[in-house]
Amino acid sequence: MADPATQSPYISSSAVGGPSEPGAAPIPAAGRDCKGSSSQSCAVHDLIFWRDVKKTGFVFGTSLIMLLSLAAFSVISVVSYLILALLSVTISFRVYKSVIQAVQKSEEGHPFKAYLDMEITLSSEAFHNYVNAAMVHVNRALRLIIRLFLVEDLVDSLKLAVVMWLMTYVGAVFNGITLLILGELLIFGAPVVYEKYKTQIDHYVGIARDQTKSIIAKVQAKLPGVVKKKPE
Repeated sequence: MADPATQSPYISSSAVGGPSEPGAAPIPAAGRDCKGSSSQSCAVHDLIFWRDVKKTGFVFGTSLIMLLSLAAFSVISVVSYLILALLSVTISFRVYKSVIQAVQKSEEGHPFKAYLDMEITLSSEAFHNYVNAAMVHVNRALRLIIRLFLVEDLVDSLKLAVVMWLMTYVGAVFNGITLLILGELLIFGAPVVYEKYKTQIDHYVGIARDQTKSIIAKVQAKLPGVVKKKPE
């Protein structure tokens, strides 16, 4: 029998009876970051970290094909083709089952009867819960917009101005669909890369963060009236 410690790189040293070394980097384990999180957050975490390869591959492949289709065709054409493809599958299956039932003289009924009998409704309580959750984010976004555009903090407003100035160059090179495609590739690729090279990435990110804070501190020291006022 193989040694349990060599069977999988995702088993911690404590699981095989060995003491963990102080300061050692944690070994990735499926679902370990979901403790204390909601089921939705845990599901999204598992999705982007490829815990279930088939499920993530289906979502990633489907959304990527959709975005590539939108890059080549109009939205109306893509939606129309999708509906036609779905109708082709369902109608063909319906006709096929009807022919089989006629030949075999069986009375199985409608092939989609189980789905037709399902009650797919959104309760008022669930609707209000979704609206309330959305309103929290909307109010937070409105507060942030007011802070930035009314220059509550000069440095934060200058950061926004610099980002928007850089985005003018990004917009001249990429369109919205291209940015969405790149964003999807980052969403499904960056977490896996980060999990594999976490120590090295954290090291360089820490260096960059320290240098950025140092530069911002120097700018704040030279600009008058940039110190944030504490709310009363």
